[in-house]
Amino acid sequence: MKLPRGIIFDFDGVLVDTEWAIFSSWVDLYHREGCELSLEEYSPCLGAGYTRWNPANHLERITGKSFDWEQENTLRQASIERQLMCSGLMPGARELLEWCRASAIRLTVASSSSRHWVVGWLNRLDAMHYFPEIFCRTDGYAVKPNPALFLAARDFLSLPNEDCLVVEDSTNGLLAARAAGIKSVAIPCCLTRDLDLSAADMHMESLGELYSYLSECQKLKR
Repeated sequence: MKLPRGIIFDFDGVLVDTEWAIFSSWVDLYHREGCELSLEEYSPCLGAGYTRWNPANHLERITGKSFDWEQENTLRQASIERQLMCSGLMPGARELLEWCRASAIRLTVASSSSRHWVVGWLNRLDAMHYFPEIFCRTDGYAVKPNPALFLAARDFLSLPNEDCLVVEDSTNGLLAARAAGIKSVAIPCCLTRDLDLSAADMHMESLGELYSYLSECQKLKR
């Protein structure tokens, strides 16, 4: 893979390890209602939000109950915040982002999450300044595996497909990158490690490994 001129990052599970906390908040709610929620059932949500499979709708179907979702989601959000209280960026993320900035590699984020969620975390972790623009579900784009988010991000970078790289952790995200015609690297988080990530062009274990790989590519280019 040649050195990219632009990198499009997914957010959840790639820049911040949020996926497990979000899943756990649903598992706890299901347990409270005497129900089980497996990762296999939940996996369509990874990288796609709740458009393909909605855990709230499913819980109402299997319990026959209606819930005050404004209240329940407030409680879930508090649980997520508690779990992520001491979280930072993923290992190797800041080093990679700093190197990209120093190397004039353009950066952006394309996420199926809401802008409020993504911007909130990037600001909290002092990382928003790395990204001049981000693209989210609530900006009106179809979620992954639809390629719309990645196509919008690519257009913002003003680069051809072959000069871009997508960094993803989910099946839905990698399928979206392939549909957009952009090469991708899969860096799974703990929740996506056992998913089918075969749509990726490369597989790595961490952002630190990606940083080492890209910096080596830069040396070889000189």
